[in-house]
Amino acid sequence: MRTGRTEAFSDGVLAIVITIMVLELKVPEHAARLSDLRPLVPVFLSYVLSFIYVGIYWNNHHHLLHATEHVSGGVLWANLHLLFWLSLIPFVTGWMGENSFAPIPTALYGVVLLMAAVAYRVLQWAILRGHAQDSVLAHALGRDVKGRLSPLLYVVAIPCALVSQWIAGGLYVLVALMWLVPDTRIERALQAGGPPPGSH
Repeated sequence: MRTGRTEAFSDGVLAIVITIMVLELKVPEHAARLSDLRPLVPVFLSYVLSFIYVGIYWNNHHHLLHATEHVSGGVLWANLHLLFWLSLIPFVTGWMGENSFAPIPTALYGVVLLMAAVAYRVLQWAILRGHAQDSVLAHALGRDVKGRLSPLLYVVAIPCALVSQWIAGGLYVLVALMWLVPDTRIERALQAGGPPPGSH
């Protein structure tokens, strides 16, 4: 099975996720001064962080599927598992922002990020199961240091949120900064070895 429909469906879900998030930025009524926007600052900051995260997943998901030679039923379910956790980002983003980064919403935000990271790893494993050990994708993913480190930072950040939301928020930002520069391993591998057959 080719990857085109899977990527198109995933792109649509992620576009809806971003749309739902921006709808949380409600325009204040009867407020025409910049100072009237001050209560929206936490909501806006949480939106920006989540927008970056969704953008990171979209970028890396695109490269991952572009290097995928074929899609199995297991890959489809693993992809849906990832989309499930990403679809919860608007809820935890809104809850955290509306409550000015209170401990419980900030911790739950980390839980969703952790589960999305785990789901992405599961998707990678499901895809790699259908590829040879010397495939372009296998070589491109390699040891995946950032992919291993990110969940560990989330695990640290979640309990930290109950003590200091600033520490937790800093760790969430740190992970985003780690991935802000697009992961070019797959792109470089494809340029070196050419696109895999059936990936379009």
